[in-house]
Amino acid sequence: MKNLSHFSKTDIRFWQNAVFRQAYTVDGRHCLTKEWYARMQFRGKREFFSLGTPNKAAAASRARDIYLSLVASGWDATLARFKKPGAPKRALDAGRSYAVGQFLEAIAQTTTNQSTLEDYAPAFRQIVSEIFCLSNNNLKYDYQSGGRAEWLSKVHAISLAEVTPAKVQEWKRSFLARAGSDAAALRTARISVNAILRRARSLFSPKKLRHLPLTLPSPLPFEGIEFEARQSTKYRSEIDVEKLIAHARQELEHSDPEAYKVFLLAVGLGLRRKEIDLLEWSSFRWNENLVRIEPTRYFHPKSEDSIADLPVDPELMGVFRKYFAKAKGSFVIRSDRPPLPPRPHQYFRCDPIFDKLVAWLRKHGVNGNKPLQTLRKEYGSFLTRRYGIHAASRALRHADLRTTSEHYSDSTARVTPGVGHLLVNVYVQVTVTAQDPNSGQMLRNFRRVFVEVPRTRIERYRKESPKIGADTADERLAEDLAGDVAPYALGRIPDPPPGPWRVDKVALSGYPSEIEGRQYDLSFDSMKAWFV
Repeated sequence: MKNLSHFSKTDIRFWQNAVFRQAYTVDGRHCLTKEWYARMQFRGKREFFSLGTPNKAAAASRARDIYLSLVASGWDATLARFKKPGAPKRALDAGRSYAVGQFLEAIAQTTTNQSTLEDYAPAFRQIVSEIFCLSNNNLKYDYQSGGRAEWLSKVHAISLAEVTPAKVQEWKRSFLARAGSDAAALRTARISVNAILRRARSLFSPKKLRHLPLTLPSPLPFEGIEFEARQSTKYRSEIDVEKLIAHARQELEHSDPEAYKVFLLAVGLGLRRKEIDLLEWSSFRWNENLVRIEPTRYFHPKSEDSIADLPVDPELMGVFRKYFAKAKGSFVIRSDRPPLPPRPHQYFRCDPIFDKLVAWLRKHGVNGNKPLQTLRKEYGSFLTRRYGIHAASRALRHADLRTTSEHYSDSTARVTPGVGHLLVNVYVQVTVTAQDPNSGQMLRNFRRVFVEVPRTRIERYRKESPKIGADTADERLAEDLAGDVAPYALGRIPDPPPGPWRVDKVALSGYPSEIEGRQYDLSFDSMKAWFV
């Protein structure tokens, strides 16, 4: 079937692809109505319309007329014109067996949290599809050529009464059996089956069914279905974050800055994929070292608990300040793909960038199904170890402490993971002054050298020198290293100052403006030197 959904809703060709026939069941047989139907959504309200004709072209024309009436006259005038007076919005025969699609449509019309519904409905469709052997091909992944629409129509046509607890229990047994005797695979399958059941069963909670205008079968699909014993989901770190950050700086910072920014937002702020995808520069509070996660035109948080001010390492804030100075758009991550309204399947404007970063992470030993999510877990693990489970729960923005304790093993102060210092090297100003060899008096001629000392070189120096205390500041060690490099560097220039020399060194608080835009004059043992 040709996909016509790219046409405007004012174009009749759009509605030729949008109208549908209702599914119903008679004596166990799945049937479709002769007449065509359409769903309309406008200004936060959804309605179901019978188009009153078995002719698809005529039905598409009438659907377009209904939409144009909505735009021009609003809901009241449109309902008065296109729905029979006094007729209920939907036929609610108590003895009728409703289909899965009708049930999901009714849930959608009575719930206020559509994003949560979009998470629950796919899990229920997965169970129904696998029970009735509708997942044996790749139709449900075909968003371009109509394959997914065909798959959805088959799943939605299944009678809800046929989704019995016995069939759900058999589906669960079959799901676990696919793991075989491999203990690790079985553990993963138990976690997965619990997650799928929990999401699907949520559609049938008393809160969801309270205002549902349908008579549902008894028993409901998940009555008596028990979860598998809860498996431990605690995160256990298997990566060296400091080394990973060093590799990212070396391999991504200049060659792929967008992937580097995604990496920093995940490991340094613990942001979720959607939050990174739609994060805007206006979220940065530069003077407070904060990033504010809040609803925007394009972004809707996962829950109210996801709205928060996240403290950021000052050094990490400085990195993003430099990117902001060169930014040409409102989004932090630049992408050629535009932001779009919520869709029936996951859409990220930064998908190509995410894919490249995931490949890079796997190359560096970050395995698992979701390497990007692993960076957020590292963030949470670090905060838990350093500040405790309560502080980590607030920073991760979990709905309750139990969620955090299930994933992380064990202040009211705002906390950061403290990785910012790993992103900035230490710069040392070294002043070399010549001395009179006879009198020891300082001569007037002196030279200044700026030396960039990488954090990795400092850590190597610390490990190579057992006498150095663990609490010795990085800046002190950088001064020692720079004090050795500067005289060596001066000895290699054409006209070095006469010796002996007095060497004074001081670590700087930031990047020295004197070398802005300049190529370094000498590189030695991973350190760079500029002569001034």
